[in-house]
Amino acid sequence: MDDTLWHQLPTTFDHVGTSDPRFFDRFWFAASDPAGQGTLQLTLGAYNNMNVMDGGFVAIRSGRQHNLRVSRSLRPRFETACGPIRVEVVEPLHHARLLVEDGAHGMAAELDWKSILPAQEEIPRFTRVRGRVVEESRRFDQIGELSGWIRLAGERVELDRWWATRDHSWGVRERMGIEEPVTGPPAPPSAGSLFAFLFFSTGGYGGHLQVAQHEGRPDYFTCELTRRDDPQADPVELHLPDRAPIAITFSDDRSPRRFRTARFSGRLADGSAVEIETTALGCAVDMQGLGYGGYDDARGLGVWRGDSHLEHDVWDVSHPSDVVRASGTVRPIHRIQPVRVVMRGGGLDGEGTGSLTLIAEGRLPQLGLG
Repeated sequence: MDDTLWHQLPTTFDHVGTSDPRFFDRFWFAASDPAGQGTLQLTLGAYNNMNVMDGGFVAIRSGRQHNLRVSRSLRPRFETACGPIRVEVVEPLHHARLLVEDGAHGMAAELDWKSILPAQEEIPRFTRVRGRVVEESRRFDQIGELSGWIRLAGERVELDRWWATRDHSWGVRERMGIEEPVTGPPAPPSAGSLFAFLFFSTGGYGGHLQVAQHEGRPDYFTCELTRRDDPQADPVELHLPDRAPIAITFSDDRSPRRFRTARFSGRLADGSAVEIETTALGCAVDMQGLGYGGYDDARGLGVWRGDSHLEHDVWDVSHPSDVVRASGTVRPIHRIQPVRVVMRGGGLDGEGTGSLTLIAEGRLPQLGLG
């Protein structure tokens, strides 16, 4: 790239335009069997200022989540590979090969991710807390299909056009690589935090929706839908209604709160009301299996763990809320749930499949939660 005409900063391509150690650039791929019989995810991320490349692969089969987490020194090898995990971009923004080499970790995969809709760029994120930039990032999302095979503990599973999605995000985000500096008193334990991130497609449309409501910060809402029969048409955008944009039924009243159903409400530019209803489909992925807030040292993503690091385990995720690990039963905050999707209103009616992250913590009066 340094011999092209596409530089954006007065430096070479092996550096980024900020010294913030939390700068990241990350792939995330996910796929689910529309019948609810399995799901998988693969990630790969570079952290230029931490000199780290890390990644993970998880697959759920028969209520058991098989996990692989890897990390290495980024330099001098700038390529999208880490340990046995590799991502090959065959055709940008359309076709990627996802590979996991076999080994003592007991997992292997050869998968082809192909888009069915163009990528959608989200509204950029920028947040300051007490004068310090805690987030300045960008992301695009895309709906696709996944085919190929995986092998888990000796069992080979064929995948034929599973529903799939991906995102590619980069920039600065909290809790990446380093402990966050202390700049004031922590938020009280009861402070409310609601985050919902839905990728989905129906027979007619596909896209993404996000809701973020954090006490002391402005609300964030974005939703963009693309027509499957005319992907180049102007996207359909949903706007936040005056009332609460989400209604949730939970598996139980313990915290963290896991959902059974979640219904999102929005309006089109002409005022038409639209509802997107999601219902849990199969087992949810415990994201610590990929390293989000995890790894055996519990330090999370972007941490330098030496020139080469690999860890793997298998967890019981058959319960909607609890996960049984070797250390005992836990209730993770961050889980990603395959969902059935029904969209109604505004001429957008249809049914399909999706992937929903939903985190509801603390006091959330808009949901009737104390």
